[in-house]
Amino acid sequence: MRKLWGEHTHSALPDGGNDPRIQEVALYSSWLGSIVESAVRGGELDANHALMLKMRETEGNQALFRAAGELGEPVRSYVARLLAMEEILRSLPVRK
Repeated sequence: MRKLWGEHTHSALPDGGNDPRIQEVALYSSWLGSIVESAVRGGELDANHALMLKMRETEGNQALFRAAGELGEPVRSYVARLLAMEEILRSLPVRK
């Protein structure tokens, strides 16, 4: 995950101006980024972060999928990388 996060932080969010779809992607990236940074430092997932990921899973990623599909490349690749990191986070041990 550390390598994937490093690649992600060195790639800019594709420009979308004030498009609410790109803003949705940026918001998700920021939210997930705070969880990833914590997990990378500690090597495990904080219990509160695990709960947040569970809630996100329940809510679904429809808006994110829609934005990626409608905006095409390179947004699709950017979102795919974020979703891959979310899956890795779910596999980490949870600190109680």
